[in-house]
Amino acid sequence: MSLTEETDDRPEAPPGSPGAGPPTTRRDYLRILAVVSGGLALGGAGVAGGMLHREADADGSPGPKRIAARLPVGQAVAFRYPGADDRAVAVRLTDGSLVGYSAVCTHMACGVLWREKPQADGELYCPCHEGVFDARTGEVVAGPPPRGLPKVAVVEQLDGSIWAIGSARSGETIEEGLCRQLLKNYPDTAREIGCPGAPPVGSERV
Repeated sequence: MSLTEETDDRPEAPPGSPGAGPPTTRRDYLRILAVVSGGLALGGAGVAGGMLHREADADGSPGPKRIAARLPVGQAVAFRYPGADDRAVAVRLTDGSLVGYSAVCTHMACGVLWREKPQADGELYCPCHEGVFDARTGEVVAGPPPRGLPKVAVVEQLDGSIWAIGSARSGETIEEGLCRQLLKNYPDTAREIGCPGAPPVGSERV
């Protein structure tokens, strides 16, 4: 098992701030959304309004959080997101892609751990009742859990650091989770990238 926990207690610098590595531009954010959503119909660049530069919204919605300086292939990092009491885990799969999930088992809320497997994607498992989740999808593959793990959107900055940028509820895709948060806080961005239910142009004007 290769599971680390980010223990850097220094204040986190959102992407784009001094000391945080190369800034994340609006175009970068659209690219990030394209990767983690699995195919949102993205519009033009220049619409994200500096979302990755915020620390949190006034209504308490989570902002981006640095969870690791680096994450090698086959390894995982435990962190807290979206809240300080919410356990989560990010994994670098064998093909180099990143995935993130809640680390709370959907059976009886035990902690979910990462189990590495040589020459293959590992698995997420709950030692309490032998629940097993697919590392690539978060879906249940064995044991008593009634549903898959809620997803956390994780991305890699140009400096190699790993950030959590959003979360999905149980049963939601990353696309649905990100769009739900965008619709609430950034309706213009939600419309621009094609989120279902986004308000039409001009609808917010009185």
